Amino acid sequence: MRVVIQRVKSAKVEVNNHEVGCIHKGLLVLCGFEVEESEEDLQWMASKICKLRIFDDETETMNLSIKDISGEILVVSQFTLHASTKKGCRPSYVRAAPSSLAILFYNRFLNLLEIELGSKIAAGVFGKMMEVSLVNSGPVTIVIDSKNKEF
Repeated sequence: MRVVIQRVKSAKVEVNNHEVGCIHKGLLVLCGFEVEESEEDLQWMASKICKLRIFDDETETMNLSIKDISGEILVVSQFTLHASTKKGCRPSYVRAAPSSLAILFYNRFLNLLEIELGSKIAAGVFGKMMEVSLVNSGPVTIVIDSKNKEF
């Protein structure tokens, strides 16, 4: 599982010009899944995201988590995070889980995030063409890969 996390002042996702998810201060999480995902990977990632200390404390030091600030999370599925550009100029997505499997991982991941955060998670619509808008704060952007925890 690979995620790109962006600290935001606000973010929203639309499908066919209809808003399906919106948050204020919090995290926009783009997520992509591989065939080999495990429950452990999903749990580890949900925990890591909710405990990641990337929000400023009173001394303007990144020392607070999303839970500490009572922030919100918007999750958007993005299989292109597993693009391979090793050969040629056309990306290959062979490492990305097929949609029939990825949707199961996505729904489970949303559930685990809600449990970890203790509140509802906003989300895009799996498998749809989406338009994502955000106001990045910082900017702060973090990439995490459950198969390469040091990445």
